[in-house]
Amino acid sequence: MLLKYFYDQKLAHASYMVGCQRAQVAIVVDPGRDVEQYVEMADREGVKLVAVAETHIHADYVSGARELADRVDAKLYVSDEGPAEWKYQYLAGYKSELLHDSDHFMIGNIRFDVMHTPGHTPESISFVLTDQGGGADKPMGIFTGDFVFVGSIGRPDLLEEAAGLAGTAEPGARDLFQSAERFKSLPDYMQVWPAHGAGSACGKGLGAIPSSTVGYEKLFNPALQFTDEEEFVRYILADQPEAPKYFAVMKRVNKEGPAILGAGHRHQMLETNELADAIQQGTVVDLAPSPEFARGHVPGTINIPLGMLSAWAGWLVDYDRPTYLICDSEHLEEAARVLHKIGVEDIRGGFDANDVRQSGQADEVYATGTPAELASSIESGEMKLVDVRSIEEWNEGHIKQAEHRFLGRLPTCLDELPRDEKIVVHCRSGARSAIGVSVLQAAGFRNVVNLTGGYTAWKADGRASVKPEAEFSGKA
Repeated sequence: MLLKYFYDQKLAHASYMVGCQRAQVAIVVDPGRDVEQYVEMADREGVKLVAVAETHIHADYVSGARELADRVDAKLYVSDEGPAEWKYQYLAGYKSELLHDSDHFMIGNIRFDVMHTPGHTPESISFVLTDQGGGADKPMGIFTGDFVFVGSIGRPDLLEEAAGLAGTAEPGARDLFQSAERFKSLPDYMQVWPAHGAGSACGKGLGAIPSSTVGYEKLFNPALQFTDEEEFVRYILADQPEAPKYFAVMKRVNKEGPAILGAGHRHQMLETNELADAIQQGTVVDLAPSPEFARGHVPGTINIPLGMLSAWAGWLVDYDRPTYLICDSEHLEEAARVLHKIGVEDIRGGFDANDVRQSGQADEVYATGTPAELASSIESGEMKLVDVRSIEEWNEGHIKQAEHRFLGRLPTCLDELPRDEKIVVHCRSGARSAIGVSVLQAAGFRNVVNLTGGYTAWKADGRASVKPEAEFSGKA
């Protein structure tokens, strides 16, 4: 048997290729949209990609299942569990098999048994693998998708938080408890292969180790320590990370079927004289490092540095309008791939960053200031302070004068901020707040400052902070 692990660091997404070397065939489990990596690996290992298996309709990235079915004629093995509104809708024209609990299928001599493991989503299934080609009659491991992670378990509130399906979080939590009980009945020796690692918003406290065992997770996974359903429900619904708003888009896209990109899909560089029209028509994202953007940028553009694109574009890009990029030509395709992975499909092209800077259009700047330079104005109320960190960070400690406006939801609360006052924006370090400043400027706020070093620098200066329940000085 062949088992290959693929990890997309930007999305904290894991996928797998399982091959039967005797039959020279392989399947990909929970593929990402960049399918070339699987095609290349199959060629390298001398196996033919014949199938794709998905554990559920993913919410955090665009699935590569349809792309592989189109590219290599792979058969799709997908869930038919759950309610009618969460059924795959693009299967016509592709070879496919709808799966239910206790079903199984073979890839060469490798057996996949289906376990319905609802909770994260109603249709969620897991795949128990047995290598019968090696003479085994007991399972080796389980592909858990977003059900059980290393050190965590999938969140049950995404349908409510991201897709807007009211009243689904608590029933999902109860389903998840029952699925967890079933997981605990598996043999301790079985390996656990999840679809996500640390940094994913599909659960809280995910571990950075790529795999585990059932026995280890039963001993040390906090979510698997509960025997009382009510206690589990309270635990699993509390303190989950913010659910990116684009997750709702992903659920729809992966259910209805992503667009086929095709091999060799490329994007074009545009002339700088088209930039003004692009700003009017859509979202223009400048990928420059934040200090460079601060020194000069085109009014109406937002700044998301390339390394932060996967984390924040899904929050800040308008999915209903075209997207344009300002970047070096060699980074255009890299950035476009990131955006395609999170469902930003209408990418019209890129503007060369050097040409834009030299064209004279990049004539807007914004100020920065250290805590020492800005503290007295903030504490006196002369400047409005906006904290764009997560609610978890805010609750751990914040500056007394600050208003909390999470960066991902900043565009939705612009009317609540004064346009006639100087606004200082801060995060933990200054990176997210730089993005926030660009969002405010693009929306017409003219007097905006980024707090250099953010909350970390504020505390390092020994300045006061508060928690929701009490004010204090010193460490938060």
